[in-house]
Amino acid sequence: MKTINEMKLSFPSKSRNEAFARAAVAAFIAALDPTVSELSDLKTAVSEAVTNCIVHGYRRTSGTVYLTGKITEDNRVIIKIRDKGVGIADVKQAMEPLFTTAPEEERAGLGFAVMQSFCDRVRVSSKPERGTTVTLEKQIGHE
Repeated sequence: MKTINEMKLSFPSKSRNEAFARAAVAAFIAALDPTVSELSDLKTAVSEAVTNCIVHGYRRTSGTVYLTGKITEDNRVIIKIRDKGVGIADVKQAMEPLFTTAPEEERAGLGFAVMQSFCDRVRVSSKPERGTTVTLEKQIGHE
């Protein structure tokens, strides 16, 4: 499908930038006139993915979070959130509800489950010590 718009952002892995990522994605898809539900769903999924980069990807260190977005001619939004952190040894296990690598921080282990419930498709690719990329896809305008 042909891309009609795209964006690229990068920002430090600080918790306060999670709100920035949400707002940037909301502004990016505004031209598609999403419903409140569609907008909320995508913002929540982005929030979870960015939080994973900050909390799990960089684990008490700092790094950069990379966010790219594409809109296709059929109103499909594709958002990629990437870090160059510690990576995930077992992606399948990490995507299981309640699994967390940070129980000491009282993490619920529901981030990927939340992303999956709010998006049409979620893909995760990761390599230990090289980082993780989460790709979120959501169709806008066909609820």
